[in-house]
Amino acid sequence: MQWTKETETQWTITPIFEPFSQTHDFGLLLGLCCRFYLNIHSSLEDSALLFRLPGPSMEEHSIIPSASDSTLIASIATPYYDSQEFHDSVVRLRRNPQRRKEKVYVGCGAGFGGDRPLAALKLLQRVKELDYLVLECLAERTLAERYQASKSGGKGYDPRISEWMQLLLPLAVERGVCIIANMGAKDPVGAQEEVLQIATKLGIGINVGLAHQFAIQRSGLSDHLRNVDGGVSVYLGAAPIVKCLEKYRPNVVITSRVADAALFLAPMVYELGWNWDEYELLAQGSLSGHLLECGCQLTGGYYMHPGDKNRDMSFKDLLDLSLPFAEVRFDGTVCVAKAEGSRGVLNPSTCAEQLLYEVGDPSAYITPDVVINLQDVSFQPLSDCKVLCSGAKPSAEPLPDKLLLLASKDQGWKGWGEISYGGHKCVERANAAEHLVRSWMEETYPGVNNNIISYIIGLDSLRANSKIGGLTRAVEDIRLRMDGLFEREDHAIQFTKEFTALYTNGPAGGGGISIGYKKEIILEKGLVCREHVHWHIMAARNNIMDSNDHTSSLKDIKQTSTDNELVSESLSAQYEEFLVPQTIGCPAPSGQHIPLYEVAHSRAGDKGNDLNFSIIPHFPPDIDRLKMIISPEWVKEAVSVLSNHCSFPDSDAVARRDLWVNEHVKVEIYEARGIHSLNVVVRNILDGGVNCSRRIDKHGKSVSDLILSQLVVLPP
Repeated sequence: MQWTKETETQWTITPIFEPFSQTHDFGLLLGLCCRFYLNIHSSLEDSALLFRLPGPSMEEHSIIPSASDSTLIASIATPYYDSQEFHDSVVRLRRNPQRRKEKVYVGCGAGFGGDRPLAALKLLQRVKELDYLVLECLAERTLAERYQASKSGGKGYDPRISEWMQLLLPLAVERGVCIIANMGAKDPVGAQEEVLQIATKLGIGINVGLAHQFAIQRSGLSDHLRNVDGGVSVYLGAAPIVKCLEKYRPNVVITSRVADAALFLAPMVYELGWNWDEYELLAQGSLSGHLLECGCQLTGGYYMHPGDKNRDMSFKDLLDLSLPFAEVRFDGTVCVAKAEGSRGVLNPSTCAEQLLYEVGDPSAYITPDVVINLQDVSFQPLSDCKVLCSGAKPSAEPLPDKLLLLASKDQGWKGWGEISYGGHKCVERANAAEHLVRSWMEETYPGVNNNIISYIIGLDSLRANSKIGGLTRAVEDIRLRMDGLFEREDHAIQFTKEFTALYTNGPAGGGGISIGYKKEIILEKGLVCREHVHWHIMAARNNIMDSNDHTSSLKDIKQTSTDNELVSESLSAQYEEFLVPQTIGCPAPSGQHIPLYEVAHSRAGDKGNDLNFSIIPHFPPDIDRLKMIISPEWVKEAVSVLSNHCSFPDSDAVARRDLWVNEHVKVEIYEARGIHSLNVVVRNILDGGVNCSRRIDKHGKSVSDLILSQLVVLPP
């Protein structure tokens, strides 16, 4: 930015990026200006800060702080802010990168925004080798939530950041473990301030780095995305974090939206001396990041399945899961591990489920730093707590020239209601209640019925029983749920009123009504050229000093040779003496109807409106027989029930559903040769995606068991 002093109390600030996008977080920019001003002016009271936005209109914005503003500013003025840097997202090679370590240990402290801080603390306590702890807490759903919160005057960053930092900072700073967290979301500066305040209250000297999206040039956006009102987030790569580590050596790095794998790749690039054109190394590093990014899903969480002899874990195993960490050498050797002595499971099967989780085409898994070919990745157990991971390679075109962005757009108003029925003929009463609410809505707003879906919790809310006779079984405790997505707020409100009327106008014995409505948004995807995306790094530290010298940043690391030649021995040779023989199992029976779960296991995930699930055979050679059965037509038939608008569709509704599925739903099936598995992508099946779906399982995660419940007949 260019600063021009107009008077003793007035400055004009002209950004160097031109033109600024309307999607730029204007409040963040003004906040940065204020913070810079604090370094050159002792008080903002009775002074003005004039911000001039380049462009034809040369708009001017002025900040005149009140006494209360000055009090607030005084509370954040204590930290010292280091110099800042601004960059575009064009890839530029690092100059003479230094290898600081032979290997680096990177742990996952959180796999999503609702993860457990105590589990992260246990990992810190158990694994003393850790150099970095990554908190991956930002997804499409949480990003949309932070956008909505910031628009309504709430926190634009993760509101749980204080909970995490209060628990983790003391031990992390003592051990010299750097925490990298994408908890900044839409307000990374606010998150940085809160971390500094928490550290000050704890009496810990700390340096908090910031690496975040700063601006998007409007000219770089597609026409349909240029007029969104501030909710644009770009998936940045590892470069901003690496630059932040190089310049500031912080104890904590706060980011905005960064690709999940890149959060983990950044410390590898920094510590191991990798460069941005060493795609083989970046592919292996990104593989480890992808395996770690969902936390305990790698080490037995979301894996236990009673009745499946291959996944039948005990409750004690689940109670003592360890978050995972990776040991990564400078030559690209990758091992993922869990804490010694912990329970749970870490083996090729858990690794295979996470490998295919939400990757789409495994031959071209796109990250901002490298497009990875995962088809030949394989896993070799070294012990009960450690697995060697190899085979990730760059794709033929290894670097994407554009970055993925998500733009928040209004998607109408959702209204919902629930009511319980029990005892004799409870399903029939729930069915009658559903028809009543639909009929009442038609009386008031004709034509809105197509906006409403319904299901019966305890019978078919996940649609998993619709194909195997589940709707005919006896049930005596169910709950009707109805969801509508409407263009207008008054439609959603009317829906809740009509649903409440079931108390006196519906079938007998209905109780426990709950209703609600809210504004919904979607995150629309787009691509933007790298030169149009700008990011910013800075750091701030508090002024606390103590005998333990908590203000020191990362561990003092002895500089080692920067020779980047790969070690001569191969990956398998390095660990040959440690390899654990794998139990192969036996083939599934042929010529008889068996549920697919007897043949394979699966995990499902989502990307926007698309579903991604894996099919991983228990006996690897069974993949050849599965490939003869699992076709796009087979998948469409299995998932078509997800599009039912009610629990008991008539023949006309089924015909309309099947026509819609055939026209709009697309199925892609990919093979992952290294783990003898299939990865299936189903497009346009999630009712708009997690942020606006009317279904009870908005992510589609339960679809894995819908698939595994299908009966199959394997050929000989």
